[in-house]
Amino acid sequence: MPLLNLNGVTKDYQLGKTVVRALRGLDLHIDKGEIVAIMGPSGSGKSTLMHILGCVDTPTAGEASIEGTQIASLNERQLVALRGRKIGFVFQTFNLMQTLSAQQNVELPMIFQGIKKKERARRAKELLAKVGLADRVDHRPNELSGGERQRVAVARALANDPEILLADEPTGNLDSESGGTILELLKKLREEDGKTVIIVTHDPDATAIADRTIRLRDGRVVEEVLDA
Repeated sequence: MPLLNLNGVTKDYQLGKTVVRALRGLDLHIDKGEIVAIMGPSGSGKSTLMHILGCVDTPTAGEASIEGTQIASLNERQLVALRGRKIGFVFQTFNLMQTLSAQQNVELPMIFQGIKKKERARRAKELLAKVGLADRVDHRPNELSGGERQRVAVARALANDPEILLADEPTGNLDSESGGTILELLKKLREEDGKTVIIVTHDPDATAIADRTIRLRDGRVVEEVLDA
């Protein structure tokens, strides 16, 4: 059984009196431990697809499941719980709390899961060391480079040991060297920890670490390339 399974997924949005169809009968199956790059022009449906894969939104029609659980069958509280356990998010703009240290930022998701303070601190330091920032635990975001901030964001995404990492344009605000470091880090997390990594991106370099590249246009899959 695929880890993530989308069958005939359609997603409509109501904008005033107009219905906008963002996804059109889309099929996609992602196995555990895969790295999948999702590419396409603006308006192709990438963000909508990411929201459904991340259990942030549900389909208008069709089926979307994670480990066999239909996400449309879950209420909001259940969706939040599922996201907290299974999925870590990495964003283009880092989304770090500017008044908190790197360690405190990484601890935030653990607070919402009820993990005790001592264990939060231990795990946050361990994760920051894993992403190469053992000497930056007390630094705030404005004291870090863009690449370092994104590594903090990756550590935060790993806080609750999710099976799936969803990275939305993770290299979009970085120079090529820092972007390459982030991509290699995501590859390492699959190789060493068995994470499933989904990268929504415009960056062609992401295909170098991906097992498959999915290309979208107008809410449909128009190409699927095996990159291995």
